[in-house]
Amino acid sequence: MRNLTLLTDFYQLTMMYGYFKNRKNRRFVFDLFYRKNPFGNGFAIFTGLEQVIEYIQNLKFTEEDLAYIQLQGFQDAEFIEYLRNFKFKGNLHAVPEGTAVFPSEPLIRVEANEIEAQLIETALLTIINHQTLIATKASRIREAAGDDIVMEFGLRRAQGPDAGLYGSRAAFIGGCNSTSNVLAGKEFGIPVKGTMAHSWVMSFDTELEAFRTYAKLYPDNCVLLVDTYDTEKSGIPNAIKVFQEMMNAGIIEQDYYYDDYRYPEHKPLPVFGIRLDSGDLAYLSKIAREMLVEAGFPHSVISVSNDLDENIIISLKQQGARVKIWGVGTKLITADGCPSLGGVYKLAAEIVDNKLIPKIKISENFEKITNPGIKQVYRIFDKKGMISADLITLEDEKFDSSEVLFLRDELHPWKRIKLQPGEYQIKPLLEPIFENGILVYQKPTINEIKLNAKANLKTLYDGYKRLINPSKMKVDLSDKLYDLKKDLLFQNKFN
Repeated sequence: MRNLTLLTDFYQLTMMYGYFKNRKNRRFVFDLFYRKNPFGNGFAIFTGLEQVIEYIQNLKFTEEDLAYIQLQGFQDAEFIEYLRNFKFKGNLHAVPEGTAVFPSEPLIRVEANEIEAQLIETALLTIINHQTLIATKASRIREAAGDDIVMEFGLRRAQGPDAGLYGSRAAFIGGCNSTSNVLAGKEFGIPVKGTMAHSWVMSFDTELEAFRTYAKLYPDNCVLLVDTYDTEKSGIPNAIKVFQEMMNAGIIEQDYYYDDYRYPEHKPLPVFGIRLDSGDLAYLSKIAREMLVEAGFPHSVISVSNDLDENIIISLKQQGARVKIWGVGTKLITADGCPSLGGVYKLAAEIVDNKLIPKIKISENFEKITNPGIKQVYRIFDKKGMISADLITLEDEKFDSSEVLFLRDELHPWKRIKLQPGEYQIKPLLEPIFENGILVYQKPTINEIKLNAKANLKTLYDGYKRLINPSKMKVDLSDKLYDLKKDLLFQNKFN
């Protein structure tokens, strides 16, 4: 990962210099969280922690950086020397990547000296906001597609190379099976897949010649794009001719089970079929399936693309579309329907001469009032192992499922739920990532992150995964945190 130390807002530098010139023996505690689920969803998929780790490990002001900073008006030699020797020495806690998360709860907690904590704000937000947004969109598409294959190929429509690269990573974690992005495949170990473009078909004298040539080159993965000229009268019939030739040559067989991805003899299964990229996809997929079955190829795949998203996939399924593979590009990689996650990074506490001073931001809008103090997030599971609530607490609070647990609605504090021992399980979500600037976290592989996301989704009742008007997860405050917040609110109100 390249050095992103200057990937920050200018006001971070102005504040850093101000802190430097008015140095105090204090540390800041910041929480990174978001206030509203994207896409009207019931949750988000926390993604991007690996890039946060790499960013912090590579924090270093180069001589070129320092020269540029000086050109912006920061001429203080002592400050420049401080930046020259800068290194993140703070603590960072985070929930694991792939975790289903909810509004208001800390996803990352930073404790560091005031300059270190301030500098990293912008980069953390841009990394987490983007990848979490794309992973959440991908999870919605996965929910709509069910057990079908979802291919991500939005690179050419992404808002720049980085958005395409890290968007592919997030989409894979969120539920896609593969990507068309070769660099993402190389960098992150994501399976790369693809077929052909219309230009391939148009570059030959006939469509049939284009299909035959492709089949000879890729007999084990022969998915033919059939809508260049006339899907019903030309594309599908020519594809069938090629499949018959492949069958006559012994490349593919009729008597096997596609769903098992194996021949009876357990030879690797060649994938063959067609792709539709235009027209009435529901109608054409049904016509194509009829023609393929009649020709003796009931197990051939039908892949579709063309500005798909979760809503279109659901609609096509409701219309009886006969599709096995969904190619999703533009509307996934650009997070169509929600341009930003809206994550924020807010001061929650100061530590001055080893004394903790909780901090709170007050607003006329209730959802913008922050939760003070150094906090932990606990996940509460019911007897079935499903998420029933999250509980935001102060870090020094300890909970045990062998004790009675009370949950309180912050907006309606008279509403309380009493959980008896044996009725629930509870576990903390925030884990140590950096301690005193040293990485103490074992980074999982991308496949492990993807499996974590899948496992998290299995612990959500269907109501929370509903794509329209989902249920709202209970995210409550512990009594101790609630009382602290209330006290600080009243202190500020009457001061």
